[in-house]
Amino acid sequence: MAVLAESGSNPDVDLLYDINGLAKDAPHWFDRVMEFVGEYGLLVAMVLLVVWCWWSVRRRADEDSAQSVAALVWTPLAAAIAVLVNVPIRGFVERPRPFLDHTGIDVLVSGKTDYSFVSDHATITMAMGVALFVANRRFGLLGIGLALVEGFCRVYMGVHYPTDVIGGFALGTAVALLLSPPAMALLTPVLKAAESSRWGAWLVRSGDARRLARDAVIPGARSEVSGAEERDLAA
Repeated sequence: MAVLAESGSNPDVDLLYDINGLAKDAPHWFDRVMEFVGEYGLLVAMVLLVVWCWWSVRRRADEDSAQSVAALVWTPLAAAIAVLVNVPIRGFVERPRPFLDHTGIDVLVSGKTDYSFVSDHATITMAMGVALFVANRRFGLLGIGLALVEGFCRVYMGVHYPTDVIGGFALGTAVALLLSPPAMALLTPVLKAAESSRWGAWLVRSGDARRLARDAVIPGARSEVSGAEERDLAA
């Protein structure tokens, strides 16, 4: 298909030059930082954010722990599905990378020979950010913020048009939201059933949370134990 942006008069290309132009004026070390952050760093940060959220959720002793963990399991699955959906989209649009059609682009990372639309990095991070928002709004907002920074980095690095990033954001959001209900319907019963096993219980709740949950089910358990301990000490 025809290239989506052919000339510098296109606002998409103008914005590309404006953002990528910042790389030309920046120190060399800063460009290297942006290269690492945009290519790997933010993806790793997103994974760590999901792990942090999971660690926080499993430490709480509430009845929705299994559902919350199921939502977190959906987070990487949403990103993987979104990338798979992007495969035929890229093949249909066939948009070359911006540095192949436009001169003066400062490319910070080499070896990009595949098509440009839509951005996989933007798709992955936004899918994870939105899916994380479904699980936990506070962590989800952080995830969406990381996705926005990722999109900026991809244009700054000269490997994507702004509309590649916007398309990735739209694709990631659509997959994370539209497939979330059936995904939760499948994953939540699995996580609830897994709570009965030793490994599944560890996945859903921490040891302290499990003890608190047992005390909540048997309100007198802790007082009886404490009373027994006091009698032993007195003896």
